[in-house]
Amino acid sequence: MKRWSWGSSGNASKSERSGPRRGRLIMLLWIILSSSLCLMVDGQMKISPETVQKWAVSFGKEIAALSARYSGAKLLQKKYKDVEAVVKIEEVDGEELVKKFAEEMEEMLGRKMKSVKRLAEAAEDADLYHEYNETLEFEYFNSMLINMVDEDGNPLSLGGEFALEKNEHFNKLPVNTQLSNIQVPTNVYNRDTDIVNGAYMSEALNDVFIDNFKKDPTLTWQYFGSATGFFRLYPGIQWIPDENGVVTFDCRNRNWYIQAATSPKDVVIVVDVSGSMKGLRLTIAKHTINTILDTLGENDFVNIIAYSDYVRYVEPCFKGTLVQADLDNREHFKLLVDELHVKGEGKVKIAMKESFKILNETAALGQGSLCNQAIMLITDGAMEDFQDVFEEFNWPERRVRVFTYLIGREMTFADNVKWIACNNKGYYTHVSTLADVQENVMEYLHVLSRPMVINHDHDIIWTEAYMDSVFPTTQELFNTQAQSLLLMTSVAMPVFSKKEETLSHGILLGVVGTDVALRELMRLAPRYKLGVHGYGFLITNNGYILSHPDLRPLYKEGKTLKPKPNYNSVDLAEVEWEDTEEKLRTAMVKGETGTLSLDVRTSVDEGTRVMFLKNDYFYTVINETPFSLGIVLTRGYGEYIFIGNVSVEEGLHDLLAPDLTIASEWTYCETDIDPAHRKLTQLQAVVRYLTGKEPDLDCDVQLLQQTLFDAVVTAPMEAYWTALMLNASGMEEGVETAFLGTRSGLMRFQRYAGVEKRVGKSFLTSTDKENMFTLDHFPVWYRRASENPAGQFLYYMPRQETRAGRIVIATTSVTVTVGKKTAIAGESSWFSHSCS
Repeated sequence: MKRWSWGSSGNASKSERSGPRRGRLIMLLWIILSSSLCLMVDGQMKISPETVQKWAVSFGKEIAALSARYSGAKLLQKKYKDVEAVVKIEEVDGEELVKKFAEEMEEMLGRKMKSVKRLAEAAEDADLYHEYNETLEFEYFNSMLINMVDEDGNPLSLGGEFALEKNEHFNKLPVNTQLSNIQVPTNVYNRDTDIVNGAYMSEALNDVFIDNFKKDPTLTWQYFGSATGFFRLYPGIQWIPDENGVVTFDCRNRNWYIQAATSPKDVVIVVDVSGSMKGLRLTIAKHTINTILDTLGENDFVNIIAYSDYVRYVEPCFKGTLVQADLDNREHFKLLVDELHVKGEGKVKIAMKESFKILNETAALGQGSLCNQAIMLITDGAMEDFQDVFEEFNWPERRVRVFTYLIGREMTFADNVKWIACNNKGYYTHVSTLADVQENVMEYLHVLSRPMVINHDHDIIWTEAYMDSVFPTTQELFNTQAQSLLLMTSVAMPVFSKKEETLSHGILLGVVGTDVALRELMRLAPRYKLGVHGYGFLITNNGYILSHPDLRPLYKEGKTLKPKPNYNSVDLAEVEWEDTEEKLRTAMVKGETGTLSLDVRTSVDEGTRVMFLKNDYFYTVINETPFSLGIVLTRGYGEYIFIGNVSVEEGLHDLLAPDLTIASEWTYCETDIDPAHRKLTQLQAVVRYLTGKEPDLDCDVQLLQQTLFDAVVTAPMEAYWTALMLNASGMEEGVETAFLGTRSGLMRFQRYAGVEKRVGKSFLTSTDKENMFTLDHFPVWYRRASENPAGQFLYYMPRQETRAGRIVIATTSVTVTVGKKTAIAGESSWFSHSCS
């Protein structure tokens, strides 16, 4: 495939991939479905090699003639030859490009952080002036109960009328942009005094939510997660329970809440598996461990020790050390915990000694989180004399906090277990039933947050990538977006009590935050500037991928799409695997700026084809965040940018042709800022901007100039294809579609056959992502043609099987030469179905 790109010579450069001839490309593809191309030979026939050779030569000439005729490649080549005098090819500066993208991302993320800071300040002020009222009655909007009525048709308590309207900006969900509302987990009483007071106090956030959204219309969900369990969300929505009528979502379990509420931590979980822990006690203990694991993130480190009359690590491979609490390790621990069995006598003393040794050695070696350290003791009682252990390892500094969880209804040893926690700056809880686990485990977070609260450390945190499981359905988004762009990150900040009487107690009120869709962030590294094989990617300071075109977070189970177990803990080294020495990963994790070149193999057409490329990597840190940005430019197509210019009037005339479309997922004009623009397609927005009907639209002028140029140069193809179609006697049977594409995302196509006669019915439709321009990639036919010489057709069979047969595609490139630099201007292709 070949691509072209043009813009005004006065504009910033655009990057593009060039092939062996350093070309730019337009791609022109056309499809033939013809049974006449099938040859059936009786296996008993005697055929001489000479005869076969003649057939091959004859077939080659015929198929080449068909390809040239229906693709119009020669005409397209001539049109590009005609414009060589008025265009120029410039070299792309990858270092400058990644720096520019990173600055734009920093500015965008900076706006989100400012919004969160305003929310934190407003929440703290609201609490400061709120006087707690034990008898307060307040009817807040409960997102589970709004617009619901009882048997008599009366609104439910905490419900009432709550206007909802579908909103394009919020994934077409019905929302209320004038009000927030509150979600309360099923296991929390929605009229609890703490809940009612918190709901009343946090009403002050409504005005700030709305003001933030006005200042930054690209904001998505804004929220306040209370330490008491309620979740105030803007804009307000109707919360849908599961099939059992239960809402298990608890904001205090979310990574953004946990990371903002506490600093990074090293945790050793110590669980009693002596004989007395049998039955329900062991079940509660296992659930407690799993709940603790769920409160840990990739910035934390953990290990689990089980003890009876001896100590054993649940994972022997992790003996004497701590491992990162990423999703893989947490899930691995859960599987091992599920296999625990009880036996013997419980001797907590040796288990505590082992735990302190791990934590002390970790700190001495400068490993782990280098921050908080804690031991979580889960037991039904402690009978030994264990004071000397703390005297030896933890007193007087008490650097390691010890949290204790007394399991079961028996209280005989409660004083001992409580003493351990209280004398080691921890917290004691009694867990007698499974229902108690969630609330009791969360208490340790408040203890670990106290130093932050007392010091008033308002650290802003950013989460790893995750898939939104609460609001839009993954299935709906998957149908419209590339998989790697389904993910998001959250920015959050703790909210503290500023009241004088409680300031020394260190009271955490909750956490405020907002979500950032990674697809919106990656729009700031537009595809057309990176070329046919180029791409951008983001990683965290732990080396995990935030966004990458080769990240596939979903898998199919039957007809259902589900997130893979480790979708948000995929390391860069697992995707950029040619970086065998991890030079790229190491530099980006350290937040360095630099370049690296690698010989890579990349796959196309769902992994069935392999291409060998020479990639140049450019990377830098995004300031004020834990993220690093990388961009990839491929030698050849990625080294140069094609620049041309036409008048708006001339370009607009050809842009309005009925056979023309532009990439719907690209941002030619920003339609998400003004609500009045959100229902416009990109083509509609471009036309309204160019005609002066919407002069205030924020449009990418460089991309528009390139698109207009492409529209003018490719315009004669419409008449060429139409003439072929009207010449019915000259049409070969089975020819379906002719089409071309340019690096600006512009496509033209001519359907020669009605949909009922076409085998490739989905080809070039919105569901055919592989063959369309998306945020994630250029079309397959475009990428494949780019690696072949201009004028030479490449033939292949895409993975599109139908009952009517398979299609064969032929594609070639068209080039432009300026001086000694040759750029691919486009591609031409055709396909037919194979005989069965």
